[in-house]
Amino acid sequence: MIASLTGTVQGKGPQSLILDVSGVGYLVNVPISLLASAEIGKSLTVHTALIVREDAFSLFGFDSAEQLSLFDLLRSVTGVGPKLALSILSSLTPEQIAGAVANEEAETFQKVSGVGAKTAKLIAVTLAGKLKSTSGSTDDMEKSILESLTRLGWHEKSAAAAIKTARTANPNADVATIVRAALIELGKS
Repeated sequence: MIASLTGTVQGKGPQSLILDVSGVGYLVNVPISLLASAEIGKSLTVHTALIVREDAFSLFGFDSAEQLSLFDLLRSVTGVGPKLALSILSSLTPEQIAGAVANEEAETFQKVSGVGAKTAKLIAVTLAGKLKSTSGSTDDMEKSILESLTRLGWHEKSAAAAIKTARTANPNADVATIVRAALIELGKS
């Protein structure tokens, strides 16, 4: 297995780049973000996954080990192959993916070309609990507010939606302001 490659970017395609490693040019399929940042003639290190099929060997490369891990998690979902997983990683950031899974927002995945309603729902359900959010203290604050609202008797999904609405309206607000806004939002429904 090829775990990583370090070499010089020799060329770029629409969804791939050619990485020259000691005179051997590897065709590496990469997300759009990595493709945009790679410069021809510059050195680049990518974390890779080698996918072996009976008709082809395909190499997929990523900026970080975390992104590679997310690629592998996406491929574990029934109906999501390596090309579709790469397309998802090209369209959505890891934070957007984690947020969509945490909030059961399958429609976020439907925005990606090639992902239908059934596959989007399957991604959200399969990855639930497998992704860690990287938002840190904001995530802890929201979790605390969500626990409080569910203890007060609100349904978790409704409470999460109200918190999200409150955070969107007041991105820099303190906990008390978010709780008040979320309760007002819940009172509307």
